[in-house]
Amino acid sequence: MGRQVMSETLKVGVIGVGGINRSHMPGWEASDHAEVIAGADINEEALKQWGAKHNINQLTTNPQEIFDNPDIDIIDVCTPNMYHMPITVSALNAGKHVICEKPLAPTTDDIRTMIKARDRSGKQLMTAQHWRFAGTSQAIKREADSGVLGDVYHARAWMLRRNHFIPTPTFIHKQHSGGGACIDIGVHVLDLTLWLMGNPQPVAVSGVARTELAMKDGQFTPWRPGVEIPKTWDVEEFASAFVRFENGATLILEVSWLLHHDTQGDDMQVWLYGSEGGCHWPSAKFLNSNYQTKELYKRYLGMTADLMEPHALECVEFAKAIAEGRPSPVPAEQSLQVQSILNGIYESQKKGREIRLDI
Repeated sequence: MGRQVMSETLKVGVIGVGGINRSHMPGWEASDHAEVIAGADINEEALKQWGAKHNINQLTTNPQEIFDNPDIDIIDVCTPNMYHMPITVSALNAGKHVICEKPLAPTTDDIRTMIKARDRSGKQLMTAQHWRFAGTSQAIKREADSGVLGDVYHARAWMLRRNHFIPTPTFIHKQHSGGGACIDIGVHVLDLTLWLMGNPQPVAVSGVARTELAMKDGQFTPWRPGVEIPKTWDVEEFASAFVRFENGATLILEVSWLLHHDTQGDDMQVWLYGSEGGCHWPSAKFLNSNYQTKELYKRYLGMTADLMEPHALECVEFAKAIAEGRPSPVPAEQSLQVQSILNGIYESQKKGREIRLDI
């Protein structure tokens, strides 16, 4: 039996119209397969402004009205982290496909609950890991999957910032976010790295998660110039880890919102080291024992440009996958791997030792 291809336009309902949804909307508007027809948010004024901007009049402060709408096929979850699981499960139980912002959920138990709801519903669930959809990421993945690296036995990954964080409750209060830099930006570079490695199964992690600079005088952030950092901050600003995988590979991870590091924005890099070669993200440079860096790199000239901003493209690709009857572009099982490592870092910090992972 061939793939089922849908001909009708998929209807999208958005839960959470501020923040990251501003980056999703261009993708929905560019999609050949979907259109946003409804939105929900607890901020009624922001909801009205969003509706007016995008010419959407089905607006509500009660997400259940979105779930109950029989015209809606896809739910786009753009709420703070701690609300991802209950909203996603409700949407899946209502028979909707779901694309949910990263992290899929703050705990592995929550993700397992979401996977069970997905399996019961028979619908698709995707984590919005937008860096996978950057042109350079797609090019590197294509080449890595061809086998030019051989067995990838080690990786290094970091996403480092100097005074670059959002000092709002949804980011710096654990009750809303579930964690700090580790779960906010660590999820980006970790997901990208595991995907480029071929998603080996993690089995152990030794890590630290701490706050050193946030409460010192003079801290600042361009996200909110002049705003004093709240003393109620209760999440980590820095995390690092050493991860072991079932296939014998290893990974060193570093993430920070606040670090005395020479960067004006994100210093995000990934190195993969294999038995036949190595590669670097985002430069798409490949190296091997014969010093053929330049020849390999030529393959990517003109191939790494983004078709559109990756946050937008992930929405386009999710709708396209549903319309064409293909699997989720970012399976929840891969997000479970990511979150198991991030949660392992927190547990390792608490216990002061390496943590064995049980996925």
